[in-house]
Amino acid sequence: MYGSRGAGAKVSVAKASVAVAGAVLLLAGCSSSGDDGEKDKAGAKVSQQPKDKDPFWVNPDGNAAEQVATYVEKGKDADAELIRRIAEQPTGEWLTPENAEAEARGFTEAAEKADRDALLVVYNIPHRDCGNFSGGGAADGNAYRGFIDQVAAGIGDRPATVILEPDAVLHIVDGCTPQEFHEERYDLIKGAVEKLKSLKNTKVYVDAGNAGWGKPDDIAEPLKLAGVEQADGFSVNVSNFYKTADSTQYGKELSAKVGNKPFVIDTSRNGNGPYTGGDPADNWCNPPGRALGEEPTTKTGDDLVDAYVWVKRPGESDGTCKGGPKAGEWWPEYALKLAKASG
Repeated sequence: MYGSRGAGAKVSVAKASVAVAGAVLLLAGCSSSGDDGEKDKAGAKVSQQPKDKDPFWVNPDGNAAEQVATYVEKGKDADAELIRRIAEQPTGEWLTPENAEAEARGFTEAAEKADRDALLVVYNIPHRDCGNFSGGGAADGNAYRGFIDQVAAGIGDRPATVILEPDAVLHIVDGCTPQEFHEERYDLIKGAVEKLKSLKNTKVYVDAGNAGWGKPDDIAEPLKLAGVEQADGFSVNVSNFYKTADSTQYGKELSAKVGNKPFVIDTSRNGNGPYTGGDPADNWCNPPGRALGEEPTTKTGDDLVDAYVWVKRPGESDGTCKGGPKAGEWWPEYALKLAKASG
């Protein structure tokens, strides 16, 4: 298996209304009037997590939050409470190239007004995802540099944590990305680290694959070429399903080879570990029987693990496999299954 090939299909649809407006901090419930309507609206709202436990911003206008409101309006209270398990946890905001500056500004402004940090995902490297479900990316190096400039301009001095280019380094190492693009990719990621780290309150974690890849010796030097030593650390298990203990072990082995850098773990869907019942080539894609993992927190009990984060947004499809919609589209039936399986 090539790491998280397709990486859980990371192209999530950003909420442009939040990005442009910037400060939409309350989610409207149903549109009915009167006492019942007010009750429904109150029941549809989502709230922030305690800052001392989890400093990241919960988007009150995300797909999961909208689904809660829809279920409340329809009187499906049990389903609403299940989806609330997703809606009230902070998840990564995947910036889209067409609106990167506006989205970065909107998300960070909304987060700052809620006294939280925005969790952003930068995923636009040229030749992305080896042409799979999340294929695409910037047209060339200059377009990518312009994109990073827009992201930086949008963030400004506001607090943000950036997960930088899931799978991009791993796909150099595993041979998925052709040799002719390697040197440029290292230069682009390193340049992105430098640009984003020049901002006053931005942390950057370069993606470093997952425990299923399991070869820290092979990816350590490429990570250095990609600028991990100038970053705050690296991320593991993005959009994947490996258990937290396995991801921690992988991260620690890798950390020892890259200057003892700390790391973050994507625990969004790793509650039941990886799926092993199908074709190994696509076990990453909308696998059945998975569950939500540990809730996001910076209180991990481990000095090397900066945070458990939900980089992948639970309930968004990995791609058109196993009955799923396009990569990044909200799939409420799958979201319900993840929540139900979490106990």
